[in-house]
Amino acid sequence: MESLLGIIFHSIGGFSSGSFYMPFKKVKSWAWESYWLVGGFFSWLIVPPIAAYLTIPNFAEIIAAASPTIKAFTFSMGLIWGIGGLTYGLGVRYLGMSLGNSIVLGFCSAFGALVPSIYYNFHPTEGKISFTDMLQSTGGQLVLLGVAVCLLGIAISGKAGILKEKDFAVGHENKDKDFNLVKGLIIAVVSGILSSFFNYGIEAGKPMAEAAVVSGCNPLFQNNVTYIVLLWGGLTTNFIWCLYLNFKNKTFSDYTNKQTPITKNILFSALAGTMWFLQFFFYGMGESKLGNGASSWILHMSTIILTANFWGFYLKEWSGVSKKTFNTFLWGIGLIMFSIVLVGIGNSL
Repeated sequence: MESLLGIIFHSIGGFSSGSFYMPFKKVKSWAWESYWLVGGFFSWLIVPPIAAYLTIPNFAEIIAAASPTIKAFTFSMGLIWGIGGLTYGLGVRYLGMSLGNSIVLGFCSAFGALVPSIYYNFHPTEGKISFTDMLQSTGGQLVLLGVAVCLLGIAISGKAGILKEKDFAVGHENKDKDFNLVKGLIIAVVSGILSSFFNYGIEAGKPMAEAAVVSGCNPLFQNNVTYIVLLWGGLTTNFIWCLYLNFKNKTFSDYTNKQTPITKNILFSALAGTMWFLQFFFYGMGESKLGNGASSWILHMSTIILTANFWGFYLKEWSGVSKKTFNTFLWGIGLIMFSIVLVGIGNSL
């Protein structure tokens, strides 16, 4: 029953994450950096403490009492993850919902499954599995095989992107005017690797989550206190970059330009930002049931990939491509999903 609840919670969080970019598509006449920053304020600054207050009333005291080292490590992981989150938005912009999410989250799945175990190799912790342990066990080897299959799926998805670019080169010039394979792939690789550090950020902030449980908090919501510090790091990175782009592109006027639907733009950006945070809220609930191992991370990522591809098909991102291109893309997605099954089985062993 615990595992079933974990799967349900991860699925809800994954659906929210896979859908969060849709409200941004309703924002009119604003630059990317403007609506991304507004959405980010809700994702990383406004909604997290509200969620924490509703589930852990003494969250501020827990954060204040935590070791400065723990808070610094958690915040640092948030900074690194923030770069991944920032480039994630750009990856989706240049590659589309389907291809962008598949490649970014494929890398994120692979590295997110490996980062904690590598950390425990250098900092052995009772009850935690190190990378060396994975190499020496059947289950661990299966997890590593799953990661390798995942990377193969990403490579095939990238091939599909190359074919898509060729298909759009003639006769479909306006089909997806933002599509840029080279720029998108570079950004997707960076985003996928750095986004995986969120998984380690949860590990780094675990003492705060444990303190919340000791204080009487429902274990289901224990990570909500960790998220506050972790997401401060993400906010810092994104805030600095978006302000830089506002200066560079002279887009500060977006926030006050009455020629644009300001209220609607803010509301849609707020909705997108809130949906972005809900993935973490439900990930924390799922992780409390399944543990923060490879299975939790991979399960969460797989639901996001499936949801994002549903929206990609809904937006007809692959209409107009050749049958070969579309089949190549399906093979890539199929391998990524198969890798998730392998990792799940390996983790259970």
